[in-house]
This record gives sequence, structure tokens and C-alpha cells, in this order.
Amino acid sequence: MVTTPPASTGALGSTDAAFKRHRRYTLFMLTLVFMFSHIDRSIVGILAEPIKAEFALSDTQLGVLTGFAFALVYATLGIPLALLADRSNRRNIITAAITVWSAMTALSGFATNYTQLVLARIGVGVGEAGSTPQSHSMISDLYPQHERARALSIFSLGVTLGVTFGFLAGGVVSSLWGWRAAFFVVGLPGLVLAVIFRLTVREPERGLADGAAAGESRPQVPSLQALREAARFMWQSGACRHVTIGLTLTAIAGYGGLMWIAPFLERSFAVPRAELGAILGPVAGLIGAVGTIMGGYLADRLGRKDLRWKGWIVGLAKFVAAPLAICGYLQADLMTALLFYLPATFFGAFYHGPGLAIIQSVAPPSIRATVSAILIFIISLIGLGFGPLAVGMLSDFLTPMYGKESLRYALLTMALLNIWAGAHYLLAGTAFAREMKDNVTH
Repeated sequence: MVTTPPASTGALGSTDAAFKRHRRYTLFMLTLVFMFSHIDRSIVGILAEPIKAEFALSDTQLGVLTGFAFALVYATLGIPLALLADRSNRRNIITAAITVWSAMTALSGFATNYTQLVLARIGVGVGEAGSTPQSHSMISDLYPQHERARALSIFSLGVTLGVTFGFLAGGVVSSLWGWRAAFFVVGLPGLVLAVIFRLTVREPERGLADGAAAGESRPQVPSLQALREAARFMWQSGACRHVTIGLTLTAIAGYGGLMWIAPFLERSFAVPRAELGAILGPVAGLIGAVGTIMGGYLADRLGRKDLRWKGWIVGLAKFVAAPLAICGYLQADLMTALLFYLPATFFGAFYHGPGLAIIQSVAPPSIRATVSAILIFIISLIGLGFGPLAVGMLSDFLTPMYGKESLRYALLTMALLNIWAGAHYLLAGTAFAREMKDNVTH
């Protein structure tokens, strides 16, 4: 069984109290970084309609801009940067990442054509590739297995809070000063965050929360061996394999919905852009945040008695969320649609912490960042890369039949993937309990 961190924590402090204070602060800062990354990542979704109008784009071109252009570089660079993170200072890599993606987001506001904007979004992907796997690894070194789902759920609040602020800022700023100004407003503060992060966050010892001695699990020679080891481990571990499939399916539906929900509301319900942030922000932020925390809390609480609940709670939540989302897309009245969309968002957010906790708990500390990078490569390239693109292509295909309502039916179709994802989370829970029991036995 894993143990809680010892009182002596080396660079993190000489007392248990000092360690706990700093690990809470580190978790807060990593969550803030994750929030900023999702502000910069998601804001293009609420700006899609004015960008489409200015550059005369198709929905397929918007799908490339909102997903594929970012995801291809983000996913590909994540693996070499994670290999570096498993052997060097993760804090410094994250600092550099914040600086790059924030600068490229601000530069997006200077784009005068579609190609320039796509290149700027690729630049954002270059920066963000150096953040999430490193954060997962640091958190897992600070929180033991029985607290990890809640810690990673708190970290995952960065998604919902980032989307909230992205929608709010994008809706208000673009309606007042245009879509270019929105990129300036959300990009420049990240440069300040990079400085604060570098000066106040310290690098944790690897394997600390699992009872490893300082430096015990750290590889001595950088090589591609860790990549091969991580890939082999993810395939052989049933828990990892099913979580990866579940997360990928969730990402296809989730990113597709996230990047297209604002255009859908504008087209089908004639919601003014200035009001989109006020509608979508609280839904994605408040409801999504509560769902994220609840998923992590229930996974840890129920998992103390039966580890299978780490995955089961997400699977069951998916089975509830999918039909609610589908019903929401079928409504002709905005308020009625929101009545379905709110609980769908709540249950749909359960997956954030538990799935990551399963993978980070079964993975050896020495390859955690690399395992996380491979996971992000898969879900980003397929989910973020093809989710928004698939919705755009399907919307263009359905336009001759449904006109402006084609986007409604494209989003509805993608929501069905959550049922498939739910089945894999149930299988992941069973596999996780078995593998953790085997680890204790050996």
C-alpha cells in the first residue's frame, strides 16, 4: 500500500506542516496555470462566428482552426517534453510553456488572414505541450493514492474555470472591441503568471507521495527507453488501456461540443454574442466545477471501500449525462434546452480527476510524465484534433438537409460517444482494483 509523505521532505520543507502548506500552494498554482491554458485554448470557440464572417470560412475550416491546428503540434511535442520532464526540472519547463502560449495567444490578435491565425494557434499548441504532463507528475509526487483523485479533480477545475473566463472574456470583449482584442486581453496576463510561477513554486521529489526516497525512482540516463517502457505499460495495463479509450471518446464529444456550443446557440437560438458568456460561463464554470469536485470526492470516498468505484463512478455518470445532452440538443426553446444541459454538464464533468488518478496511481513514478504525455497525445490528436473538425465536417454535410440547424444534429451525433466511453470506465474500475491488489501482493 502507498504511504503518506514523511515528515522530512527535503527541498519542500523540514516539517510535515510546511510540506502540506507548500503542496496546497503548488496545487493552487498548477490549477491556475491549467486554467490559463484553457482560457487561451477555448476562447477561439466563442470567437468562431465573427472570425468565420471576416475570413469567409466554412465550418470545416473552423474545425481546423478550433481543434486540429492546435492539437497536432500540442500532442506531438508533448511526448519529447514529457521525456525531458521525467529527467529534469518540471517547474522550469512549465514556466517556459506558459510564456510561449501566452505570447502566441496575444499574437493571434494581429492575424489579418486565416493562415496567420492558424499559425498563431499552432504556436499556442507548442507552448501548451509543456504543461499538463508535467503538472500531473508533480501532483502525483505530492499526493498519495488515496488523495490523488481529489487533488487531480481540483487541478482539473482549470478546465471548467478556464472555459468560463474564456467564454466571458471572449463574449464581452469581442462585442465591445472586436475579436482581436479578446486575444490580447487573455494572452498578456499569462506572461505575469509565468514569472510568479517560476519564483514561488519548487520542484517536488519524485515518488515522494509513494514513499520513495529522494531520487530513488529517477532515471539516470535520458533515452527513448522510457518512452518504450511507458507505451508498453499503457498497453499491458487494463486500467490504463480502458481509461485511455474512455478519455479519448470523451474528448471527441467534449471538445466537439465545447468548440461549437457558442456557434450553435448563436445560430439556433439567436443568442447575442455579448450574452453567450453570461449563459455558457456559469454552466461550464459553476456546474462543471461542482461536477468535477464531486466526481473526485466520490471516487476517493467510495474507492476507500472498493477501488473499482474509481472507474465505476465515471461510467455511471456518463450513462446519465449522454441522454440528457441529447435531449438538450433536441429542444427548440433555449430555457428548456438549458434544463437538460445543466445536469448533463454536472455528470459529464465527473471524469476529470478519477481517470487521471487511476493512470497516475498504477504508473511507476519514473515514467508518470511520459505516460501522461502519451495519454495526452492520443486524446489530443484524436479528441481535440478531430472532435471539432468532425463536428464541422458533419455540419457541412448536413447543411443541405437541415440548413442552419445542421450543427444541432452534428453535436447530437457526437454526444452518443459518451455511452461508449462509459462502458470503458466501468471496465477500467475493475481492472484498476485488480492491478492495485497485484501491486500490493508483489
